[in-house]
Amino acid sequence: MKQSLFLYLTILAVLSSIFTYMFLSKQVEFEQTRYEKTTKKLRDSLNLVSNQLADANYFSLAKNENAQNYFDSGSSEKIIQYEKLIPVVTEKLLDYNANPKGNPFTGQDQIGTNKFIINKVRILNHRWIIADFSDGEIWGEVLLKYFVNTDDSISFEVNQSLLYQK
Repeated sequence: MKQSLFLYLTILAVLSSIFTYMFLSKQVEFEQTRYEKTTKKLRDSLNLVSNQLADANYFSLAKNENAQNYFDSGSSEKIIQYEKLIPVVTEKLLDYNANPKGNPFTGQDQIGTNKFIINKVRILNHRWIIADFSDGEIWGEVLLKYFVNTDDSISFEVNQSLLYQK
């Protein structure tokens, strides 16, 4: 009786060990497979987002070598670094928001009690800027031309402006 009890306990221990081993080995395999699938999915997502960002920045002075070369006049005295130009042009344009009648480069006159101010600016190349503006209720966009004058001042010219319907 005692021998058969030890035999049953030994068989139970061996079976328990085999099942535990199989479970843990399959669990490691499952975790590795899941990790590989997740890693592949994340890489694909990262590549997709990188491609979308590259497409979104296609029309940008920071990515347009032809527009960047425009500022390299060939003479070492008159080279404008586009990296420094982008924030300067943006800041100059946004400085006009302080005008009591609104930013004159929205291409729109004040309609209600609030003035139109420029919210976002994207410098497309060496000549054009697109900007988003609003008065808090009405939104619009404007296409501007900008020029870097010989005295290093920046001048702007409204090319076209539009307002969205409420």
